[in-house]
Amino acid sequence: MKKSLLIALLFVGFFQLGTQAQSNKRIYPVAFYNLENLFDIYDDPAINDEEFTPTGGNNWTLGKYNQKVSNMARAIRAIGSPYSSSGPSVLGVCEIENRRVLEDLIADPQLRDLNWGIVHYDSPDKRGVDVGLLYNKDHFQPYNEVVYPYTLPDNPDFRTRDQLMVSGTMAGDTVHIIVNHWPSRYGSKSSSLREHAASITKSICDSLYQVQPDAKIVIMGDLNDDPTDKSVKVVLEAKKDIKDVPEQGLYNTMWKHYDKGIGSLAYQGKWNLFDQIIISRPLIDNKNKGLRFVKSEIFNRDFLIQHEGKNKGYPHRTFSGNVFINGYSDHFPTLIFLAK
Repeated sequence: MKKSLLIALLFVGFFQLGTQAQSNKRIYPVAFYNLENLFDIYDDPAINDEEFTPTGGNNWTLGKYNQKVSNMARAIRAIGSPYSSSGPSVLGVCEIENRRVLEDLIADPQLRDLNWGIVHYDSPDKRGVDVGLLYNKDHFQPYNEVVYPYTLPDNPDFRTRDQLMVSGTMAGDTVHIIVNHWPSRYGSKSSSLREHAASITKSICDSLYQVQPDAKIVIMGDLNDDPTDKSVKVVLEAKKDIKDVPEQGLYNTMWKHYDKGIGSLAYQGKWNLFDQIIISRPLIDNKNKGLRFVKSEIFNRDFLIQHEGKNKGYPHRTFSGNVFINGYSDHFPTLIFLAK
């Protein structure tokens, strides 16, 4: 794509947001954030969390935990700016240990004035990390919550994060949000595990479409795959271009960012875009009179970036090895803007 055309398209996206704000159309930021090991300091014998205790490998003290919570609260409050001064309307999260850490997060002084709610269920993951959903009660009202376990018929002992679906109303529309944290890239055959996770997500979408043919669905999560990988491109069938999205199909709002070399995390000099937000066709359909997709963004603000050392330019994370460097996360948040 020519640089002049790219600049023009970006200008159109921001102009649309500004115009909608001025015409009394409400902007709803919907975001996802991998909080990078938001563990409390207490040893839970049911999971492998010993490194995140005061006597563990990370020397995870109450002071470090409180600073981590404060840092995450600052980042969350900023998500959606300058179009929102109160953070996202809905925020999917992963790499959280339990409900307690989310309660501590929304109680932080930077967030406590907002009317936050929590949806969380413990997953069977061996490390104890879960997915969850935070939501502004003034913008989103949940009415149904469903947990979809990850099960492998030929390997019943395999344990990983559940998928969480929360259905609710936003701006008078019904919206179904599916929060994911797919299996990691550890191991030479791990791609098949993520492809199976994608099949679970696809099945959830198909079931929603059967009940509600014009279902407004938002799939979000750390998929541990890029938009071009088989799990997302083939199994989930998430399309890069709006024109290619069939009826009851899915549009990957992050794919074009990836094509430009913009990622949400980096490793050994390579950017990946694992933190994706994928939406159903009704959110992009011109016939839709309700909530509609406006634009997407990788929220890579300057304060979230490491500015020195070997990881200069990468997300400013919490630890470098076992050394606490007082950062935020090794992932940038991602978000979409919906408007009505």
